[in-house]
Amino acid sequence: MTDSNPRAYPERPYVGVGVVVFRNDEVLLAKRNKEPRKDGWSIPGGAQELGETVEDAAYREISEETGLEVKLLGLVKVVNSINRDGNDRVLFHYTLVDFFAEYVCGEAVAADDVSDVKWVPISDLENFNLKKMTYDVIKLAAAKRKKLLTVSENFSEKRIYK
Repeated sequence: MTDSNPRAYPERPYVGVGVVVFRNDEVLLAKRNKEPRKDGWSIPGGAQELGETVEDAAYREISEETGLEVKLLGLVKVVNSINRDGNDRVLFHYTLVDFFAEYVCGEAVAADDVSDVKWVPISDLENFNLKKMTYDVIKLAAAKRKKLLTVSENFSEKRIYK
């Protein structure tokens, strides 16, 4: 543990959640305000609290960091984020449960652990120096969302009302 971050040099992994939030053809990015990846762009999220489901953690983190209301659509992926220091000691270790969600309402405002938030067209993600893992999660979420929306549209078209 360090004075600057109580999660540094942990004795066990922390569970974190991330949420890929979509609004039309845009995704919400958050600029991190603390380590790991301070000042880097990522998806909003944070640590799960004791007694909280991962879904509740996702809703809470989105609300705390951005002020938005979203609807979770599903799980994207569970990923391991292990950062080591120069001596190969584990500096940060998170098991990240990443969801995808649809924007419902609210104005995105940076708060809590983020210094900025920005709606970004999916085609412009390369301009934000995302970690490869984050970029891959966003792309996978976009594919899952597209499939979900296609299935939903096909189902709606096939309904017959009498």
